Amino acid sequence: DVQLQASGGGLVQAGGSLRLSCAVSGLDFDDSAIGWFRQVPEKELEGVLCISRIEGSRYYSDSVKGRFIISSDSAKKTVYLQMNDLKPEDTAVWFCAAKIKYCSSFVHGYMRLGQGTLVTVSS
Repeated sequence: DVQLQASGGGLVQAGGSLRLSCAVSGLDFDDSAIGWFRQVPEKELEGVLCISRIEGSRYYSDSVKGRFIISSDSAKKTVYLQMNDLKPEDTAVWFCAAKIKYCSSFVHGYMRLGQGTLVTVSS
């Protein structure tokens, strides 16, 4: 059974940093792609970044380029999202999701979406 657990969210002031973690179990981590999505009220899930062994890192939102870094630790089966220079518009519930091999910005292509973690950035 594929399971993902996102953690690390919290309240931070603008300009601050957070590191989100996504612990993955129940699948071949090295053969998978892990994406980070965010959702704000009354809007759909938005694909932000993804990482896979085959493709490396993929950025789907220009707003995070230069500020966010995605990385993975195969030994721990965990994907990290280092969020720097946070802005109020980064406030959202952040989810991680898993799919086979290749990244995608569309959540419907993923086999499992983990429980989200709330990031709140105050101005």
